[in-house]
Parts: sequence; structure tokens; C-alpha cells
Amino acid sequence: MFEIVNDWDKEILVWSNCLGIEQYDSFWIFVTQIENWTPLFSFYFFLIFFFYKFKKGFVILFFLLATFAITLAFTELTKNSVARLRPNNVVKLADLIRVLQTPTSYSFFSGHASSSFSITVFVVLVLRKFSKWIYIAFLWPLLFVISRIYVGVHYPSDIIVGAFAGTIIALLGYHTYKKTASKLLSNNT
Repeated sequence: MFEIVNDWDKEILVWSNCLGIEQYDSFWIFVTQIENWTPLFSFYFFLIFFFYKFKKGFVILFFLLATFAITLAFTELTKNSVARLRPNNVVKLADLIRVLQTPTSYSFFSGHASSSFSITVFVVLVLRKFSKWIYIAFLWPLLFVISRIYVGVHYPSDIIVGAFAGTIIALLGYHTYKKTASKLLSNNT
């Protein structure tokens, strides 16, 4: 069974990666670099402090950053435990896919997927009562994870599991925030 899923994973990667068009390579390379999303993160911070003000905004920011850090730690632990080579480092795939980046770390599961979904789910949960437009924020992790297949560094299963892991960690982080925030804020007043 695992062999069949692994074969599908490779076939879907090759098919979807080869849909890439050279004219758009620079766009996808830009999208896949996390530092290019700094304005979006700044906007999230602005919205949190705008709607929640100073004290509660810092509490939310603390839980958001803690959720993000836990996501990164869990992702790295999993990557090093599973030790799955990235598609760009698999000799048999190298001639079949377009490789636009060449990281050497492990593939399973995607840190881009886990971290982007973790951040987005947490931010959406915190801000959804103020604006339904916040759900547009999910465009970021979707673009972000598509870029990882486009540049040839992740299998689809890396993306799916990473998105799932990030979502679960964000839900747990948000739940923890909801349970402890009122206690934290009432003790400081």
C-alpha cells in the first residue's frame, strides 16, 4: 500500500511540476521565499494590535509566535526522523522534473506548508469576528505551498501532511490562547 501511495506521489509531482512555464519561474521563486512575505506578516501584526489594542495584542502575538515556534520544532523533528530525500535530490527524478532550487535538507513534511498554515489558521481564528474578509488570508499558504512543487523541492504528500500538521498545531495553539488569555489578562489588571 505504501509503495502505491509513494508511486502516486511521484507521478503527481512530475505531472504538476512539469506544468511550469519558464516565463513564470521568477514569480514562483519570489513566492517561495519566506522573507518576501514580511509585509504580509507586518499587516497581520497591525490588524491584531488594531483590533485587540496593546495588552491583548501582545498576548495574542506571544501565542502566535509560540505556535509558530512549536510548528517549526515539530517539523524539523519529523524531517530528521523520517529522513525523506527531497525530489530535487533524487537522481531518478532529477531528469523528470524542473528544479529551480536545490535545498539539501529533508523533505517530509514541508516546513513551508506547516508554518504558513499554522500562522494563517491562528490569525484567521483570532481575527474572524472582526472581518469575514480575513479568510482571504488562505491565499498565502496556498500560493506558498504550490511554489514548493513548482520549484521541485517537495512531493504533494509533504505539502498535504505539512498543511494538516500546521493546522492542527494552530488549533491547539488557539485553544490554549483562549483558555489562558483571560487568566493572564485578568491577573495583570
